[in-house]
Amino acid sequence: MPVEVILPRVDMDMATGKISKWYVKEGETVAKGKPIFEIETDKAAMEVEAPGDGVIRNITVGEGVDIPVGTPVAFIYGAGETVSAAPQPAKPAVSAPARQDSVAAPMAPVNESRTVSPSGLPRATPLARRLARERGLSLPSISGTGPHGRIQAEDVKNFRGEPAPAERLPAADVSSLYPPGSYDIEPLSGMRRIIAERLVQSKQTVPHFYLTLTCDLGQLLAIRARLNESAPRGGDKQPAWKLSVNDFVIKALALALQRVPRANVTWTDAGILRHRTCDVGVAVAVEGGLFTPVIRSAETKTLSQISLEMKDLAARARARRLTPSEYQGGTTAVSNLGMYGIEQFSAIINPPHATILAVGAGIERPAAVDGEIVLRTQMTCTLSCDHRAVDGALGAELLAAFRSFIEEPALMLA
Repeated sequence: MPVEVILPRVDMDMATGKISKWYVKEGETVAKGKPIFEIETDKAAMEVEAPGDGVIRNITVGEGVDIPVGTPVAFIYGAGETVSAAPQPAKPAVSAPARQDSVAAPMAPVNESRTVSPSGLPRATPLARRLARERGLSLPSISGTGPHGRIQAEDVKNFRGEPAPAERLPAADVSSLYPPGSYDIEPLSGMRRIIAERLVQSKQTVPHFYLTLTCDLGQLLAIRARLNESAPRGGDKQPAWKLSVNDFVIKALALALQRVPRANVTWTDAGILRHRTCDVGVAVAVEGGLFTPVIRSAETKTLSQISLEMKDLAARARARRLTPSEYQGGTTAVSNLGMYGIEQFSAIINPPHATILAVGAGIERPAAVDGEIVLRTQMTCTLSCDHRAVDGALGAELLAAFRSFIEEPALMLA
């Protein structure tokens, strides 16, 4: 019997999806585990692997077509199997309903009991999300009439409020400001649209405030050099690991959250989630956008474990081979632009996180040490906080704890 290829569910609240790109054509030989098409989700583009070996036939769904989860899109025929009309697909199993937030709220009117998706946006049907994008509307401004406040297509059609501020000017009006032929239009990818929507939603609905301090990297750089020199080498004479400053940053932030657990939180309308582990997301730039893979329980891992795990996650992020479980969730995040020479910046919080740490480059600056002016390598960091869950004094306490680990890195090795 040929192997059925279906559109899988790759996000918890995914009801429909579309194939953004086929990697194979009708009649090509495919190998189990090799990518055969790419799905566009509300987070990123995800590759789907072949469920078996053979020849792919009966491709029934083209690129860019929105279809329900579980729909057969092709079949893989083994050696000697006769190819005719598309086989009768197996009836898709009834999918479990999308998992709701883990904190239960008492029954209340729709607007008070609205839940949000793992992306931090209000729950909405795929059609409602698409209509909102097309009309330049912000989902958080629309009241949902579905179960638990879920936004439906009719809610978007009936909405009479203001469009999202970032999208008030139609594209044609913006283009008219520039002479014809003076620009090229690059179509927006699904990833870029979702990034734009999430960042606008974050700045509109999350009350940001920012705290900045400077860390001395003298001891950290010395310990890093010694650890890298002492890394064991394999048969190829290559070191087992090579620690980066960012590995220390990830570990230091996780330990700081353990020291200041009241900042290791997530805001929800039902209550504040207080996390037991410190799961640190790390922004990784990819073509057309970014991923934020998560180092789970970073406080329990050694620097070498964090380094190796981060190297693997970053490589698979750039190859778009991450699974949703590797970039969803997290309790905080790090955005490091130091490798680009950026000395200081402020990052936008990535919901549902309550904090994000923006890390600048290590720069030699004059500093007073024992009454003398000397050059010291210093790194400026800015913590963005969600004021609903993390107050100013609490954010300052967290950032001070982070600096103590950076400036006394031996504490991370204890």
